[in-house]
Amino acid sequence: MRVSRLIVCFLLLSSSETAVCRIRLPRLISDGMVLQRDGSARIWGWAAADEKVTIDFDGKTYSDIAGTDGKWAIMLFELKAGGPHSMEISGSNHISLKDILIGDVWVCSGQSNMDLPMDRVKERYPDVIANSDNPAIRRFFVSKRYDFNTAQEDLQSGHWESANPESVLRFTATGYFFARALYEEYKVPVGLIHASVGGSPAEAWLSEEALKQFPVHLETAEKFRDQAYLNQIAGKDKAVSDAWYRLLQQKDEGLADGRKPWFDPTHDTSDWATMNVPGYWADEDLGHVNGVVWFRKEIDVPASMTGKPARLLLGRVVDSDRTYVNGKFVGSVSYQYPPRKYDVPEDLLKAGKNVIVVRAVNNIGRGGFIPDKPYELAAAGQTIDLKGPWQYKLGAAMDPLPGKTFIEWQPLGLYNGMIAPLLNYTIKGVIWYQGESNTGRPREYQNLFPALIVDWRQRWNQGNFPFLYVQLANYMRVKDQPSESNWAELREAQLKTLTVPNTAMAVTSDIGEWNDVHPLNKEDVGKRLALGAQKVAYGDEDVVYSGPIYQSMKIEGNKIVLTFAHIGSGLFSQGGGELKHFAIAGADKRFVWAKAKIEDDTVVVWNDDIANPVAVRYAWADNPEGANLYNKEGLPASPFRTDG
Repeated sequence: MRVSRLIVCFLLLSSSETAVCRIRLPRLISDGMVLQRDGSARIWGWAAADEKVTIDFDGKTYSDIAGTDGKWAIMLFELKAGGPHSMEISGSNHISLKDILIGDVWVCSGQSNMDLPMDRVKERYPDVIANSDNPAIRRFFVSKRYDFNTAQEDLQSGHWESANPESVLRFTATGYFFARALYEEYKVPVGLIHASVGGSPAEAWLSEEALKQFPVHLETAEKFRDQAYLNQIAGKDKAVSDAWYRLLQQKDEGLADGRKPWFDPTHDTSDWATMNVPGYWADEDLGHVNGVVWFRKEIDVPASMTGKPARLLLGRVVDSDRTYVNGKFVGSVSYQYPPRKYDVPEDLLKAGKNVIVVRAVNNIGRGGFIPDKPYELAAAGQTIDLKGPWQYKLGAAMDPLPGKTFIEWQPLGLYNGMIAPLLNYTIKGVIWYQGESNTGRPREYQNLFPALIVDWRQRWNQGNFPFLYVQLANYMRVKDQPSESNWAELREAQLKTLTVPNTAMAVTSDIGEWNDVHPLNKEDVGKRLALGAQKVAYGDEDVVYSGPIYQSMKIEGNKIVLTFAHIGSGLFSQGGGELKHFAIAGADKRFVWAKAKIEDDTVVVWNDDIANPVAVRYAWADNPEGANLYNKEGLPASPFRTDG
């Protein structure tokens, strides 16, 4: 046996794969890790074929023999919460791991609202960040990776880190508030494995086996198995984008060679037009044009604000910007969603006249500055409001930039690259925040999302572990009349997914922002997910973990009486006053606004002009702002329709 092992090692050495002849661990099994308490936690890795691997941990010794493929796995049983512990792993070499905690491990996945870090919300939660030092809350960041051919066995990078005022800025905000709430409740270490990708649709996170239920997506995944095809797509997209921006740079009069650049504060702007910021230049004389538009504003800065660091807030710019103060570059963001928050050096502002210039690039759609965001310059405790008239001038007009194929969003890729390497790691459950990228196909999501939950549970082979998810927040402009809504239909698909065992849903249709798909209130999101965990994962029978969920309807004359589950200690009109955002329809299915009132544990809905109602909808809109049916525990009712 030893001879055969030496032969294998010799062959591997010949191919420079020296690490395989020694015990090697996946990146998840490393210093600072959190192991799942109770039950059993798996430690695994690679070694030479037939090599014996021994683990000494918490006073016990475990061992396994590597298979002919060099793989080994050892289960640790009945681990009790606590730590820190050390672990010794021995074979042909020796590995020592330190600072190991035992607690509860949660996978945090989805798209950008899960990916959004605490750094994006630091102005909202300064005290939370300042007091975040807690070695019992840890995270492992899964680097973004896709693969259409192979379910990966390990990650490319990553390490465990505990929460403190510096590191917490890298934590998923939703995940951190979730972990914080659980730790405050149970005082048990919490490990977060953060695996999410902005913009990703659900099908990107499905295994090949699960995709067989969705032939169109499976066919797409098959196409992307061809590396030549993938390279062709990527190369074409890059070439088109590079050419567009190169031409933009060449055409931009504000950067023309031999002339004073338009960000120069001495540039003559007497022929520039004026518009109010925030706003869109499509609504001005300039009209609907793509390309680059320069904006300029003169402000008067008092001497008391000079000589100190300043902060420039420019809301959000569609799509990208480069910003200058007194001719000096202070910051840039390359796409429309992140808020513009630029640090201005302490020696840049001067008493009296100062000039702010923004070079705004819009590649498709309506360009401009998003309303209802902060636009201000702050220093020394003083603030200058930047809203109002700005000068502007077109630098270059362009045809819209053709759309690109986001390879990382294609079916199967993210599952293979980011989920498959996690499957050996024992977990408590999953929290999921995703759906925005599937709103164009909400009916498909009714099957796609439950399939994902079933798929992951099968692949992890841990039974029906808790799967907690966030229902989409309110978003986009409020409409004054009842209407159809893909966002409402997607929320309905999420609501129906509660029929899958061991799931819970955090309703967020009351804490979104009409002008931002990434609302900053992630504290309530995390807390509501934690309430779901208390019930589903920790078996707390007394916790009220959900707002009212529509259950049934009964027609009584010209009224419809609705009953609900999860009413807690009673139904409640948040903020007092009449219930809002109920709509009712007769046989023609034309919905109109309705009156509604709480009677005992029911809601009665009617409209005096509809004698024979047949259906009710509640909060059925992209942005159901003002919907105010809650339970007395302060949790909002899920949007619903009785005609679905």
